Amino acid sequence: MSELRVKGVALYYEEHGAGTPILCIHGTGSSAKVWGSAVDKLAGRGRTIAYDRRGCTRSERPDPYELTSVEEHADDAAALLPELHAAPAIVIGRSYGGEIALNLLERYPGFVRALVLLEPAILTLTAEAHSWEGALVDNVLLAAGSGGPQAGAECFYREILGAHGWAALPDELRTMVLDNAPAILAELKGGSSRPNEGILTQLHKPVLIVSSAESPPPFRAVDEVLADLIPGAVHEIVEGGHLIDAAGPKVLRFLDEHMDATEPRRDNRA
Repeated sequence: MSELRVKGVALYYEEHGAGTPILCIHGTGSSAKVWGSAVDKLAGRGRTIAYDRRGCTRSERPDPYELTSVEEHADDAAALLPELHAAPAIVIGRSYGGEIALNLLERYPGFVRALVLLEPAILTLTAEAHSWEGALVDNVLLAAGSGGPQAGAECFYREILGAHGWAALPDELRTMVLDNAPAILAELKGGSSRPNEGILTQLHKPVLIVSSAESPPPFRAVDEVLADLIPGAVHEIVEGGHLIDAAGPKVLRFLDEHMDATEPRRDNRA
């Protein structure tokens, strides 16, 4: 568990296991904590690096931190990987982290071996999803304006996970979300990215997209569009909500197919 200064901020990161690098990029309001026990399973496949993005939990939060972008976070990841001698990596991105991972592949293709996108929140890919996102952001900003940043953070997670999903979060993760309220607002104000469809149609890297059967429908809709755009992309649907298991069977199977066979790894496969 260490800290590295890149692009003007100190980023907290953890490393587990050995072999082919696996970089885990978390979603909005989250941190490396969200990967939980999945880290141990991933570390059985390769050298797993999980970090807190700028503004989140144990990483530095710029002051003021009122606006950020997918591109800024992709630049952070692109600075982190060579500093850790971890490029090219298999990159796993969750939700907003999936946007970041795809942007990283678009702009820094040499740093990415393969991509796993856990319900990436690229809501600009359909008009309906973009409209849904606009209403969500309006609701969150209204809640933050009347009840403070933490009220906005809770509103955001209730919309994404549902009231039951929010209530079911462990206390540590609910506290994490509320503490990261300023980062949530900064990311929402920065807006979603718009992938370069011309680049996507020319990608020649392995890509797995995983959607949840119980998430808001706009997520699945944009995942389907994304899978159609990227040649050879595999699109899987799993049970459960938006917090998809990063070490579920479909993800682990994909990792096994795209590991560097010359790299050592532990024998604790799950």
